[in-house]
Amino acid sequence: MSVLDHVGQLVADNNFDHPVHFVYPHLLSAKAARLNKAFPGKVLYAVKCNEDNRILQALYDGGIRHFDTASVHEIEVVTSRFEDASCYFMNPVKSYDSIDRSYNEFGLRNYSLDHENELKKFIELIAPTDRADVRLMVRLDLPRQMATMDLGGKFGATPERAAHLLQEIKEAGFRCGVCFHVGSHCLNPMAFRRALTLAKDIEQAAGVEYEVIDCGGGFPVSYTGQEPVFEVFVSEIKQTIADLQFAGEPEYWCEPGRALCAEGQSIVTRIDLRRDGDLFLNDGVFGGLSELKYLGAHFPLRVMRSDGTVRGGDLREYRMFGPTCDNVDSCPGPFLLPDDIETGDYLEVGMIGAYSNAYRTRFNGFFSDTFMCLESDPFWVRPEAAVQVA
Repeated sequence: MSVLDHVGQLVADNNFDHPVHFVYPHLLSAKAARLNKAFPGKVLYAVKCNEDNRILQALYDGGIRHFDTASVHEIEVVTSRFEDASCYFMNPVKSYDSIDRSYNEFGLRNYSLDHENELKKFIELIAPTDRADVRLMVRLDLPRQMATMDLGGKFGATPERAAHLLQEIKEAGFRCGVCFHVGSHCLNPMAFRRALTLAKDIEQAAGVEYEVIDCGGGFPVSYTGQEPVFEVFVSEIKQTIADLQFAGEPEYWCEPGRALCAEGQSIVTRIDLRRDGDLFLNDGVFGGLSELKYLGAHFPLRVMRSDGTVRGGDLREYRMFGPTCDNVDSCPGPFLLPDDIETGDYLEVGMIGAYSNAYRTRFNGFFSDTFMCLESDPFWVRPEAAVQVA
């Protein structure tokens, strides 16, 4: 019998009857340190991506001290754990109560918005004498089709509205900046050049100086090994900043979520039925595997027998279905896996730290909250190509 790796041995010893989340804190900490070193400004972790305490602690241990939060709940999660953490309320639409609590109870001073009616909330809640301590970033509407998952349509001000809104922010006595999001899992560094160029055009039209330019998230993960690494995007951002020469000396931020947490977690799920080319799993879209549906067949996968050994036969295409009775609980793929899969085998999905357990529900009574932290390297770890950064 071949020597089993750590996960394989745990499968053999336990024959898990529910999905198990495996966390690799050393990978998360190393990724945090790497991104902090590469980016020329503040790196804000997007808490929405995965707020599990094990993930947050590993990123903190790697040097993350700034957190992109989208709700008072996320602010509470971060501040209750890390006394020296800074939170930034970057959800463009907030209730009056959440603005009031974040400002007065938690001391936040950085917010995003994309409409005059949102600005009115700040004008009504924050006295004129206190506004010079508050920075409001206008969220820009960007061109579409620049990322694997397009995030346009819900948020973002047009160039004309953004310029007008920046002027109103300044006239009301607040400090101002801009922010944007190129879309999730963006593979084209030019998306950031286009966004920064738009920010420059708006700066000139508005006649204001930005205090902050927040480049948002969207940085990809090396699911297949073919995606550009973070440093390639940083190089393009730095070169664009040098080319455009923004007025004043703005701070630069970014908000990676996926890029920080995806590679530090896997999920092991049991195959409860093989029906020809269909695999029915005990986890799915309403559990930790929604990314398999929405992002597609990008993730490293392997199949283990119940004794922990890895199947490695000829490959064929499969569809996957979760355990619930809802047809939405499906991942069409196609996913290439060994053709000798049997009912009772286990599927391990690697690099699933982003938007996995964060999306879980208890629909139909299926839910797993079993986590294990491992110090060994997972099966998908591979050396990344060295990148020369300008």
